Amino acid sequence: MKKAIQFGAGNIGRGFIGYLLNQSGYELVFADVFDNVVNLMNEDKGYTIHIMDVELEDIKVEGIRAVNSVTGPIVEELVDTDIVTTAVGPLNLAKIAPSIAKAIVKRMEGNSERYLNIIACENAIYASSALKDHVYDNLDESQRVYADKYVGFPNCSVDRIVPPSHNENPLDVTVEKFYEWNVEKDGFKGEIPSIEGMNLADNLLAYIERKLFTLNTGHAITAYLGSIYGLKTIDEAIEDERVSTIVSAAMKESGDSLIHKFGFDKEAHYKYIDKILNRFKNPYLKDDVTRVGREPIRKLSPGERFVKPLETALSFNLPVDNIVKGIGALLHFNAEDPQSIELQERIKSAGLMQTVKEISQITDSLILDNIEKAYHSYE
Repeated sequence: MKKAIQFGAGNIGRGFIGYLLNQSGYELVFADVFDNVVNLMNEDKGYTIHIMDVELEDIKVEGIRAVNSVTGPIVEELVDTDIVTTAVGPLNLAKIAPSIAKAIVKRMEGNSERYLNIIACENAIYASSALKDHVYDNLDESQRVYADKYVGFPNCSVDRIVPPSHNENPLDVTVEKFYEWNVEKDGFKGEIPSIEGMNLADNLLAYIERKLFTLNTGHAITAYLGSIYGLKTIDEAIEDERVSTIVSAAMKESGDSLIHKFGFDKEAHYKYIDKILNRFKNPYLKDDVTRVGREPIRKLSPGERFVKPLETALSFNLPVDNIVKGIGALLHFNAEDPQSIELQERIKSAGLMQTVKEISQITDSLILDNIEKAYHSYE
């Protein structure tokens, strides 16, 4: 049996990627920093996924085990594994890189010719490439040569809404029915693994940006506007006309930029936008706007869900009025997560526009003026 290690036993790890690996016949080992999660997984050896949609369904994930990714024998587990996946958050990829590097060194020292493919399943562009850079920072030249031959870092695009759930069993997870996992075909080393639900993509960037510009941009704007209007969940927010009008228009602005950039069929892409909007309306998920809106500094950074579609649209001389309104809403976000607190402190100390410039790296004076106007329109 082939072996897979899933870094991150949170909702995405359990309810999406880990589930697909388990269903594909892999010996599945979760690696997580929380001992209570690790211990419970080793006791129960499984959990249930509750698919909450028009049709409800429960799926059992069985035969799993777990190790602590910091204090446990993670390097030893990695030495004989075939595939590694992550769902730890983009900011945590650097933390798991040293263990992966140590395992690569041990594989080289053992003259292993076994291929290892590592897929970072994060809400970020080219997350696997970023993880590779962190891993290679921990390798010398000869070890990098070995890794170049035997270790693949295919990039991917992941799409499934998995909100926090309140199940009787804390390992159980609630998900929507829809999911999409597109993985860069040319990024694999050795034989490409057969994994249920994994779509091999030749033009991954188109899939990545379609998801980033549509789901991520729309989801975030829904959360930030919902927060401004005192709405608690994504489904509640998107049903509010003040929110849905801006979100839909912003997704069409970002969508038009994708149509120009990749030659997408306009009618088909607008149907994709409608599908995403309907996913936001799923009343069974009850996804908090505070969860979706967290880490606003990262989300306003270059290459992310606001700046990237905005710059792409501007490159084709397309309107961005509603994306700008989304940025204005983001700048008001004040929740309990560290980045939200930091954002508000920076606005207070450095001023609104200086903060926007530093985080987003936007230099267009007209756009900056419009962001400031959008911000004040919510006061």
